[in-house]
Amino acid sequence: MDAIKEEIAATAARMVVEEGLEYGAAKRQATKQLGVSARSGLPDNDQVEAAVREYIALFCADTQPGELRALRELALVWMERLERFRPHLAGAVWHGTATRRSDIYIQLFCDDPKSAEIGLIDMGVRFEVTTVNGFQGQPVDALSLHLRCAPLGEYVGLHLMVYDFDDLRGALQPDAQGRRPRGDLAAVRGLLHDVAP
Repeated sequence: MDAIKEEIAATAARMVVEEGLEYGAAKRQATKQLGVSARSGLPDNDQVEAAVREYIALFCADTQPGELRALRELALVWMERLERFRPHLAGAVWHGTATRRSDIYIQLFCDDPKSAEIGLIDMGVRFEVTTVNGFQGQPVDALSLHLRCAPLGEYVGLHLMVYDFDDLRGALQPDAQGRRPRGDLAAVRGLLHDVAP
């Protein structure tokens, strides 16, 4: 990676950890802050993730493991509540780079996409619905909640991305680094018991 991309990745990583920005937004803000044109080439998400891991190791090694555990425990509670929708944890909480500023992303694989909304309504849960790009670039509904995370003493965002059941097959393919890009209930329980997914 060239020096400019490394600098963008390092600056973006700081924004991801300290401000809770998503990778795309962090890369755009990093180029503005550094006065660099995005045309010069942006680091890819794997490069930013590597920089996030370095930043956490240098500046957050004493607090991040506890924050990650609190977020994973909260994710597990909601995955258990939504078990009938085949929940899979994704994003920074799954990959181990989450901090107290990170949101939780759970992907639901439903026979009927509206069933997840109905399930939340039946539970008396308030949520907002937006449309976002899914993991294959297709538009999907995101059901967003703000939840109290008692161990962190603050509220965090929980985003439930609603997919068709058929999307589950492609969802379990390893990513470019050979890792599982998401994990089911058993895998998340394993993470919380220090068992590799």
